[in-house]
Amino acid sequence: MAVATGLAGALHPAFLLTSSDVQSEPLFLTLLLGAAFLLLAATDRPSTTLALAAGGATALAALTRASGLALAPFLLAPILDRRYPLRARAHLTAAALLGFVFVLSPWTLRNALVFREFLPVNDAAGNAFYQGNSDWTLRFYALETRADYEAWMKAFDADMRRRTEEMDRDGRGSPAGRSRAFTVQALAERARDPASWGRLMLWKTWDWLRPYPNPMFWPRSVVFGAAVYYLALLSLAVVGIAKAPRP
Repeated sequence: MAVATGLAGALHPAFLLTSSDVQSEPLFLTLLLGAAFLLLAATDRPSTTLALAAGGATALAALTRASGLALAPFLLAPILDRRYPLRARAHLTAAALLGFVFVLSPWTLRNALVFREFLPVNDAAGNAFYQGNSDWTLRFYALETRADYEAWMKAFDADMRRRTEEMDRDGRGSPAGRSRAFTVQALAERARDPASWGRLMLWKTWDWLRPYPNPMFWPRSVVFGAAVYYLALLSLAVVGIAKAPRP
């Protein structure tokens, strides 16, 4: 079963796509999966060294993509494992957190010295939040064709550049200042239309759960083939979960 799972992962369309492109996702996924493995191994053994490595790998993932910071709370998981005494669990948890802080803190300190403000990794958090929750995102989910997307992307990019230049002119141009400004702007736009939060969450959930890639970007043959593959994996996962022995 483990070999079959590995083969299925090696042939997973999304993994094949990201591994063939020069972006941060392949490195981020490698560090993320490595951190998860190390944390599980550290808890099962238990091992202080592996816990330190798990924290360090999580920090490296966060330095690769700032969204990895949201995964730091999972380093507290060993404290919940009741197989061991509280003292041992606390020791593993502390080691994981120490590894995380040890690897992340030099870059955070560098940002504090350079920009004179607290910036754990970079200023991408507010920018990403705006991109995922602004009125532009609502317009994205209304697109129907690739031409619509290209026109939307051109207008969106121009608007983001305009907003960034305005922030630079009125004194909000520091990394943390831009991040806060984009976050506030996204919240203000959604506050003007509270019902849109629900629609956005539904669209995003469907984006994550649908068993095929976006037809706006891929030919029908690819969409159909990926759907068959995803549904087969999902069916096998359901069978495996149902039949897996439980203590």
